[in-house]
Amino acid sequence: MADAITADLIPVPHGFFTRRGGVSAGAFASLNCSLSSPDDPDAVRQNRALVAQRLDLPPTALVGLKQVHGDAVVTVTEPWPMGQGQAADAMVTDRPGVALGIVTADCAPVLFADAHAGVVGAAHAGWRGAVGGVLESTIAAMTALGASQDRIVAVVGPCIGQASYEVGPDLRDQVLARSAGDAAFFAPGRREDRWQFDLAGYCAARLRAAALRDVAVTGHDTLADEARFFSHRRRTLAQAGPIGHQISAIRLG
Repeated sequence: MADAITADLIPVPHGFFTRRGGVSAGAFASLNCSLSSPDDPDAVRQNRALVAQRLDLPPTALVGLKQVHGDAVVTVTEPWPMGQGQAADAMVTDRPGVALGIVTADCAPVLFADAHAGVVGAAHAGWRGAVGGVLESTIAAMTALGASQDRIVAVVGPCIGQASYEVGPDLRDQVLARSAGDAAFFAPGRREDRWQFDLAGYCAARLRAAALRDVAVTGHDTLADEARFFSHRRRTLAQAGPIGHQISAIRLG
């Protein structure tokens, strides 16, 4: 069975899926859900079907995007063929029977729900997308479907943790260019001219600043937990080859 972390705050079917419980082998073991990876395409399709099954949906109901680290949001009215998603980094829907899937391997997956209005959302928030406003754009797209900011709940899922995320002055300068107060999300690094960036905390703060009252962070560090998560930074530090990506998905109940 596809392994997933769930959050009590989200009142609809969802999962921050780990790398466990799939059929892929080698570096992609085992629940790799990235269509752009050099993994066996049949294995990826089976993995995504296992995710859909965990959400009590057919494989064709799970949709995804060509993620580009931007702030564009797609409003989903019906599923599209696997691999045919638009270039964007978030989705929202008010249609039952559709699962919104976001793939990550250190960036933050963020799942949203307003169960009263019957609207859900999912966003891919790397640092560029988070700084650029993808989370606020997702909230705006949900409200356009009838959701209310005082009812939307949001959870920041497994991503690279602050202790694992060393960054240089270029990233820090771009974050602080938006708000000098965001220096609070940088701790001193272990090397000169380096800092440790709290991506999950930054995303949660942006969500709260957007007037969401109920925001949570799962607190899982994808780089530190190799047994449960794929990690792009871990792969880079090890000078290793291709890896897989985990998926996070949500649907209306």
